[in-house]
Order: sequence, then structure tokens, then C-alpha cells
Amino acid sequence: MVRGTAITVLVPGPLRGYCDGASGVSISAASVRAALEELERNYPSLYRNVCDETGAVRRHINIFVNTLHMRDCAGLDTALAAGDEVIILPAVSGG
Repeated sequence: MVRGTAITVLVPGPLRGYCDGASGVSISAASVRAALEELERNYPSLYRNVCDETGAVRRHINIFVNTLHMRDCAGLDTALAAGDEVIILPAVSGG
């Protein structure tokens, strides 16, 4: 088992096909980086849609911890607490 605290990763509709249709997955992780690593182990297709081959979050994907964008915190090293929600939010554009 991964060391960390129980958190929920919320998955947007377009990516739910990569995690058996789930709108959220419960995992144990102490940081955003650890949460993404856990996704890579358990949902590799979802992970590949969120992160590139270097492990960086893709440009068109935003990651929030509760209501705060991870870039406004400590990036991938943003600490997670029990009950936190990590939200995967694809950028929306158009015109």
C-alpha cells in the first residue's frame, strides 16, 4: 500500500473511459506527485492522458487541490491531507 492519506481524484467526463467510467477514484497519497504516481500504477491510460512521457502534467490539463490550482501551491509537491480532492480539469477553448 502507498503511504499517504486517503484522497479522492475527481475525473472529468471525457477521461472517465480510462478509469472504468468512474467519476472519482479513491487513493492514498501524500502529495500531488504521489497521487499521479498512484494513477500511473492503477490507471495507466488515464495517467498518459494527464501527464506526458517526462511525467509533467500536460499543458492543456489543470490540477486543483480542492479549490486551489497546484501551480499556486507547491506544484507537484503540494501536500495532501485526508479528505482532499484532487481535481483533473482539462482546459476548454473555442471561439
